[in-house]
Amino acid sequence: MKTINAFDPSALSSLPERRQALIQRRAALLGPAYRLFYQDPVELVRGEGVWVWDAEGQRYLDAYNNVVSLGHCHPRVLQALNAQSARINTHTRYLNEDLLHYAERLLATHHASLNRIMFTCTGSEANDLALRLAQFATGGTGVVVSQWAYHGVTQTTSACSPSLGHIASGMPQVYTLPAPRAYGQGDVDVGAALAAAMDHAIARMHADGVRPAAFLFDSLFTSDGVYGAPAAFLQAAVARARAAGMVVIADEVQPGFGRTGTHMWGYQRHGIAPDIVTMGKPMGNGHPMAGLCARHDLLDAFARETRYFNTFGGNTVSAAVGMAVLDVIEDEKLLHNTDEQGRYFAQSLQSLAQRHACIGDVRQFGLFLGVELVHQGDARRPAAELTTAVVNGMKARGVLISACSPQANVLKIRPPLVLQRAHVDFFIEALDACLVQLNTQV
Repeated sequence: MKTINAFDPSALSSLPERRQALIQRRAALLGPAYRLFYQDPVELVRGEGVWVWDAEGQRYLDAYNNVVSLGHCHPRVLQALNAQSARINTHTRYLNEDLLHYAERLLATHHASLNRIMFTCTGSEANDLALRLAQFATGGTGVVVSQWAYHGVTQTTSACSPSLGHIASGMPQVYTLPAPRAYGQGDVDVGAALAAAMDHAIARMHADGVRPAAFLFDSLFTSDGVYGAPAAFLQAAVARARAAGMVVIADEVQPGFGRTGTHMWGYQRHGIAPDIVTMGKPMGNGHPMAGLCARHDLLDAFARETRYFNTFGGNTVSAAVGMAVLDVIEDEKLLHNTDEQGRYFAQSLQSLAQRHACIGDVRQFGLFLGVELVHQGDARRPAAELTTAVVNGMKARGVLISACSPQANVLKIRPPLVLQRAHVDFFIEALDACLVQLNTQV
C-alpha cells in the first residue's frame, strides 16, 4: 500500500531546482524509509476547510486526507486546543474531570457493551494495545486480517498489515482472508464467502497448532480496495471467529467518526458488537490522539495482571480537542452532510462512468469512495498504470487523491466531512478532463 502513488527518486532531475534540493535534503536527514506522494511531490504550507495551498500558491481540493475530517484548521478545534494549552497540559495520573466528560460522551456513541476506554496517541498504538488485550484474554497468538490490510506500524501491528510487504516474525501469527469483493464476481454472496474464508483460516490455525486470538478488521476494507456492501456481511464471519474463541476487534481508524454518513462507526452498519474498537486519525482533527474502547471484563482482567500508561494518551489538551471534535460533528450535522454529499458524489461518478469505460465500479460509503479503474470495462483487467496517471493528473488539476488495492487500481477518495456539492462538481470536472486527456473515453 505504501508504495502506491509514491515518488520515484530516479525522476528527481526532472523537477524544479528548489524541489530537488528539498527532496535531497529530506532524504539525507530522514532516510529512504519515508515516502513522498506524487510524481512531482507537493510542498503544502497552508490549509483551510477542504482546501490546501502549496509553496507556490497553488490551491488544491484535499480529497484524501481523512486525518482532518472536519476540514483543515477548524476554528473550534483550534480554539479548544489553544485555550486548554494556555491553562495546563498533563497526563492521566492526575484527576481531571474534563477527561471523564469526554470519555463518557465518546463511549455513549458506541455499543452499550463497550463501557471502558483507554487513550493512546496513534491508531498503531491503539491496535497494538488491542492485540495485547486479545492475547492476554485468549492465551493465543493467531490473528486473522484481510489480505491487503493495514493496521499500523509497530512491530505487532505491522505484522498484521500485509499491505506493508514484509511480515514481521513472532507474535502475532497472521492468517489472511480475501477481501469481500463483489465486483466482477457474478452473484457471489460476499458474507457467505467471507465466513467460509474464516472457517478455512481457523482450520489452518488448528493444523499449525496455533491458538486463535483475534479477528482484526477494518469494516470498509479500505486498503483492500474499499468494500463495505452489502451492510451486515460481516456478521457470519464474526460469529465464526467468536465460536473459535477469538476476540473481535473493529479497527475504526478510517471508517469511524461519521465517515460512512449513516452511522458514527463503521461496525454499526453491520449490526455487530465488537469486543474492542480502536480509534485514531479523525479523533483530534490533526491533533495526535487515539484510543480504544472495550468490554469491561477484558480490561479489568488485563489490569489485574499488568498496568498500562501512556504519557501523552488522554492528556488534558487532547481531551479538550476530542470534545470539540464531537461538538462539531453534532452541531454541524456532519453525519447528515456526509450521507447527502456522498450520495451526490457517487451519482456524479456513476454518470461519469457512462462516458468512460475505464470506470469499472464505484463503491461509496458516506464520504469514503473507491473507484475501480479497469481496461475498457473488463473487471479482469485492472488498470494500475492508468490509476497512477489519474492520481497525478488530478493533482495537476488541483485535486489530491491516492490509490489502494493489491492491484493498485482503485482511486481512494476520502475528503473532509464538510465537503459541499460545489466541491464535488469541481472534483468531477477535473476527473472528466483527466480521463479525456488520457484517451479513456468510450
